[in-house]
Amino acid sequence: MDNWRKSSHSGEGDGNECVEIATSPTHTAVRDSKAPAEATLTFPTGAFAAFLQSLAHSTVTDFARFRG
Repeated sequence: MDNWRKSSHSGEGDGNECVEIATSPTHTAVRDSKAPAEATLTFPTGAFAAFLQSLAHSTVTDFARFRG
C-alpha cells in the first residue's frame, strides 16, 4: 500500500503522535508514523470498522494491558 495518510487526530506541530492509514478496496492498513518501516496492522475492510468501534470504548489503560 502506497497511499499512506496521517490521522486527522495527530498531535500538534509536525504530528509526532499519530498513526497513518492506507486503504485498498479489500484492506485497511495502520502503522506508527514514527516507525513507518516497522510492522503494520492490516485488516480486511469490514474488520477495520469493528476495530475502530472497539477502540472507542477502551481507555489508555485497557490498551496498555494488551501490549504486555
